[in-house]
Amino acid sequence: MSGLFITLEGPEGAGKSTNRDYLAARLRDAGMDVQLTREPGGTPLAERIRELLLAPSDEPMAVDTELLLMFAARAQHIDQVIRPALARGAVVVCDRFTDATYAYQGGGRGISVSRIAELEAFVQGSLRPDLTLVFDLPVDVGLARAAARGRLDRFEQEARSFFDAVRQAYLARAATDPQRYEIIDASLPLAKVQAHLQAELPRWLERARG
Repeated sequence: MSGLFITLEGPEGAGKSTNRDYLAARLRDAGMDVQLTREPGGTPLAERIRELLLAPSDEPMAVDTELLLMFAARAQHIDQVIRPALARGAVVVCDRFTDATYAYQGGGRGISVSRIAELEAFVQGSLRPDLTLVFDLPVDVGLARAAARGRLDRFEQEARSFFDAVRQAYLARAATDPQRYEIIDASLPLAKVQAHLQAELPRWLERARG
Protein backbone atom coordinates (compact mmCIF):
# COMPACT_ATOMS: atom_id res chain seq x y z
CA MET A 1 0.00 0.00 0.00
CA SER A 2 1.41 3.37 -0.99
CA GLY A 3 -1.11 5.69 0.66
CA LEU A 4 -1.24 7.08 4.19
CA PHE A 5 -3.77 6.12 6.87
CA ILE A 6 -4.68 8.81 9.43
CA THR A 7 -7.23 8.21 12.17
CA LEU A 8 -8.86 10.64 14.57
CA GLU A 9 -9.85 9.32 17.98
CA GLY A 10 -11.41 10.63 21.15
CA PRO A 11 -14.55 10.60 23.27
CA GLU A 12 -17.87 12.35 22.76
CA GLY A 13 -17.70 16.08 22.20
CA ALA A 14 -14.02 16.13 21.26
CA GLY A 15 -14.60 17.69 17.82
CA LYS A 16 -13.27 14.79 15.75
CA SER A 17 -15.69 15.19 12.85
CA THR A 18 -15.14 18.94 12.55
CA ASN A 19 -11.38 18.54 12.66
CA ARG A 20 -11.46 15.58 10.28
CA ASP A 21 -13.03 17.87 7.68
CA TYR A 22 -10.49 20.58 8.48
CA LEU A 23 -7.53 18.24 8.06
CA ALA A 24 -8.94 16.87 4.82
CA ALA A 25 -9.24 20.40 3.45
CA ARG A 26 -5.63 21.22 4.37
CA LEU A 27 -4.38 18.02 2.74
CA ARG A 28 -6.35 18.73 -0.42
CA ASP A 29 -4.95 22.26 -0.46
CA ALA A 30 -1.53 20.59 -0.56
CA GLY A 31 -2.58 18.63 -3.65
CA MET A 32 -3.20 15.28 -1.99
CA ASP A 33 -5.90 12.76 -2.91
CA VAL A 34 -7.96 12.43 0.30
CA GLN A 35 -10.47 9.73 1.20
CA LEU A 36 -12.68 11.00 4.03
CA THR A 37 -14.53 8.34 6.02
CA ARG A 38 -15.73 7.24 9.46
CA GLU A 39 -16.38 4.31 11.76
CA PRO A 40 -18.56 2.55 12.42
CA GLY A 41 -19.75 3.12 8.86
CA GLY A 42 -18.06 4.26 5.70
CA THR A 43 -20.08 2.10 3.27
CA PRO A 44 -23.85 1.67 2.85
CA LEU A 45 -23.79 -1.73 4.56
CA ALA A 46 -21.49 -0.57 7.36
CA GLU A 47 -23.69 2.49 7.90
CA ARG A 48 -26.65 0.17 8.48
CA ILE A 49 -24.61 -1.62 11.13
CA ARG A 50 -23.80 1.80 12.62
CA GLU A 51 -27.51 2.45 13.02
CA LEU A 52 -27.88 -0.79 14.99
CA LEU A 53 -24.95 0.14 17.22
CA LEU A 54 -26.00 3.69 17.99
CA ALA A 55 -29.79 3.47 18.23
CA PRO A 56 -31.20 3.17 21.76
CA SER A 57 -33.28 0.01 22.15
CA ASP A 58 -35.47 -1.70 24.71
CA GLU A 59 -33.43 -4.86 24.14
CA PRO A 60 -30.01 -4.59 25.80
CA MET A 61 -27.16 -5.34 23.40
CA ALA A 62 -24.76 -8.01 24.64
CA VAL A 63 -21.18 -6.78 24.82
CA ASP A 64 -20.04 -9.57 22.49
CA THR A 65 -22.70 -8.57 19.98
CA GLU A 66 -21.47 -4.99 20.13
CA LEU A 67 -17.86 -6.05 19.63
CA LEU A 68 -18.64 -8.33 16.70
CA LEU A 69 -20.84 -5.73 15.01
CA MET A 70 -18.00 -3.22 15.27
CA PHE A 71 -15.62 -5.58 13.52
CA ALA A 72 -18.23 -6.67 10.97
CA ALA A 73 -18.68 -3.04 9.93
CA ARG A 74 -14.90 -2.60 9.95
CA ALA A 75 -14.31 -5.61 7.69
CA GLN A 76 -16.69 -4.17 5.10
CA HIS A 77 -15.19 -0.70 5.43
CA ILE A 78 -11.63 -1.95 4.99
CA ASP A 79 -12.51 -4.07 1.97
CA GLN A 80 -14.63 -1.50 0.15
CA VAL A 81 -13.02 1.82 1.10
CA ILE A 82 -9.78 1.83 3.05
CA ARG A 83 -7.64 -0.70 1.19
CA PRO A 84 -8.69 0.53 -2.30
CA ALA A 85 -7.95 4.13 -1.32
CA LEU A 86 -4.54 3.27 0.10
CA ALA A 87 -3.74 1.19 -2.99
CA ARG A 88 -4.32 4.18 -5.25
CA GLY A 89 -2.03 6.30 -3.06
CA ALA A 90 -4.67 8.36 -1.26
CA VAL A 91 -4.50 9.74 2.26
CA VAL A 92 -7.32 8.09 4.20
CA VAL A 93 -8.64 10.31 7.00
CA CYS A 94 -10.96 8.30 9.22
CA ASP A 95 -13.10 9.43 12.17
CA ARG A 96 -12.39 6.55 14.57
CA PHE A 97 -10.93 3.11 13.91
CA THR A 98 -9.80 0.17 16.05
CA ASP A 99 -8.39 2.34 18.85
CA ALA A 100 -12.03 3.24 19.53
CA THR A 101 -12.80 -0.45 20.01
CA TYR A 102 -10.00 -0.79 22.55
CA ALA A 103 -11.29 2.34 24.32
CA TYR A 104 -15.05 1.73 24.24
CA GLN A 105 -15.43 -2.03 24.18
CA GLY A 106 -12.15 -2.64 26.04
CA GLY A 107 -11.98 0.24 28.52
CA GLY A 108 -15.68 1.01 28.72
CA ARG A 109 -17.18 -2.49 28.50
CA GLY A 110 -14.31 -4.39 30.08
CA ILE A 111 -13.64 -6.76 27.18
CA SER A 112 -10.10 -8.11 27.37
CA VAL A 113 -7.43 -6.59 25.16
CA SER A 114 -6.45 -10.06 23.94
CA ARG A 115 -9.94 -10.76 22.57
CA ILE A 116 -10.00 -7.46 20.73
CA ALA A 117 -6.49 -8.08 19.40
CA GLU A 118 -7.57 -11.47 17.98
CA LEU A 119 -10.35 -9.83 15.97
CA GLU A 120 -8.05 -7.00 14.96
CA ALA A 121 -5.56 -9.47 13.49
CA PHE A 122 -8.30 -11.51 11.81
CA VAL A 123 -10.09 -8.56 10.20
CA GLN A 124 -7.18 -6.23 9.47
CA GLY A 125 -4.16 -8.41 8.93
CA SER A 126 -1.19 -6.04 9.08
CA LEU A 127 -3.26 -2.90 8.42
CA ARG A 128 -2.71 -0.25 11.11
CA PRO A 129 -2.95 3.56 11.02
CA ASP A 130 0.22 5.47 10.19
CA LEU A 131 -0.83 8.40 12.36
CA THR A 132 -3.48 8.62 15.10
CA LEU A 133 -4.59 11.95 16.55
CA VAL A 134 -6.25 11.54 19.95
CA PHE A 135 -8.50 14.49 20.76
CA ASP A 136 -8.53 14.53 24.55
CA LEU A 137 -10.65 16.60 26.93
CA PRO A 138 -12.17 16.30 30.42
CA VAL A 139 -15.15 13.97 30.50
CA ASP A 140 -17.54 16.61 31.85
CA VAL A 141 -16.69 18.99 29.02
CA GLY A 142 -17.18 16.33 26.37
CA LEU A 143 -20.51 15.16 27.76
CA ALA A 144 -21.80 18.72 27.99
CA ARG A 145 -20.89 19.30 24.33
CA ALA A 146 -22.58 16.04 23.31
CA ALA A 147 -25.74 16.94 25.23
CA ALA A 148 -25.87 20.34 23.53
CA ARG A 149 -26.05 18.61 20.13
CA GLY A 150 -29.46 17.11 20.95
CA ARG A 151 -30.73 13.55 21.41
CA LEU A 152 -28.11 11.20 22.82
CA ASP A 153 -27.23 7.94 21.08
CA ARG A 154 -26.86 4.58 22.86
CA PHE A 155 -23.24 5.20 23.84
CA GLU A 156 -23.76 8.81 24.89
CA GLN A 157 -26.36 7.61 27.41
CA GLU A 158 -23.76 5.63 29.37
CA ALA A 159 -22.73 6.52 32.93
CA ARG A 160 -19.91 8.89 33.76
CA SER A 161 -17.71 5.98 34.90
CA PHE A 162 -17.93 4.48 31.39
CA PHE A 163 -16.47 7.62 29.83
CA ASP A 164 -13.78 7.90 32.49
CA ALA A 165 -12.67 4.39 31.50
CA VAL A 166 -12.83 5.24 27.78
CA ARG A 167 -10.64 8.31 28.26
CA GLN A 168 -8.06 6.43 30.31
CA ALA A 169 -7.93 3.64 27.72
CA TYR A 170 -7.23 6.15 24.96
CA LEU A 171 -4.45 7.83 26.94
CA ALA A 172 -2.92 4.49 27.89
CA ARG A 173 -2.79 3.38 24.25
CA ALA A 174 -1.29 6.68 23.15
CA ALA A 175 1.45 6.32 25.77
CA THR A 176 2.54 2.96 24.34
CA ASP A 177 3.52 4.32 20.92
CA PRO A 178 4.41 8.04 20.77
CA GLN A 179 5.68 7.49 17.23
CA ARG A 180 2.13 6.87 15.97
CA TYR A 181 -0.04 8.82 18.42
CA GLU A 182 -0.39 12.54 19.01
CA ILE A 183 -2.57 13.83 21.86
CA ILE A 184 -4.50 17.01 21.01
CA ASP A 185 -5.95 19.24 23.74
CA ALA A 186 -9.54 19.32 22.51
CA SER A 187 -10.71 21.46 25.44
CA LEU A 188 -9.19 24.53 23.75
CA PRO A 189 -11.29 26.78 21.49
CA LEU A 190 -11.69 25.29 18.01
CA ALA A 191 -9.59 28.02 16.37
CA LYS A 192 -6.63 27.19 18.62
CA VAL A 193 -7.00 23.46 18.01
CA GLN A 194 -7.01 23.98 14.26
CA ALA A 195 -4.08 26.39 14.37
CA HIS A 196 -2.13 23.68 16.18
CA LEU A 197 -3.16 21.09 13.59
CA GLN A 198 -2.10 23.31 10.71
CA ALA A 199 1.26 24.10 12.32
CA GLU A 200 2.14 20.52 13.21
CA LEU A 201 0.63 18.60 10.29
CA PRO A 202 3.74 18.73 8.02
CA ARG A 203 5.92 17.30 10.80
CA TRP A 204 3.41 14.56 11.60
CA LEU A 205 3.12 13.57 7.95
CA GLU A 206 6.87 13.40 7.54
CA ARG A 207 7.16 11.18 10.62
CA ALA A 208 4.25 8.95 9.54
CA ARG A 209 5.86 8.38 6.16
CA GLY A 210 8.94 7.16 7.98
